[in-house]
Amino acid sequence: MAKDFINPPALPDWKDVFSQVVAVPGSAAKTIYISGQVSVDREKNLIAENDLRLQAIQAFQNLQSALVAAGATTKDVVKLNIYVKNYKPADGALITEALKKYFPQENLPTSTWLGVQSLAEERFLVEVDAVAVVE
Repeated sequence: MAKDFINPPALPDWKDVFSQVVAVPGSAAKTIYISGQVSVDREKNLIAENDLRLQAIQAFQNLQSALVAAGATTKDVVKLNIYVKNYKPADGALITEALKKYFPQENLPTSTWLGVQSLAEERFLVEVDAVAVVE
């Protein structure tokens, strides 16, 4: 089975650890798997230390960049996973605000939100990964 491994120039280069995007073409559709996106810029600099709202916005912006690099949009996302460090119920509104900014459509993807003890780096507060399907 053919796979297209994509590491968009708009995102950090972590290809020594993982690919940012993997697209799997099918006979009628292409499935796209997006690695977890966090609040960093292209040079891996943390954006918005200690600010969950702004980190979520940056993570979703990075997710959108990954989708575009694979020829997709947020409307093509069918599964979304959101991991929040030390999640508290009040965090839900901050995550929802960021989500709605990048997923304004009526029909939203399936979604799992998980509170976790930690993420890959201590200062990361949120991570978002996704699966998209395009025809």
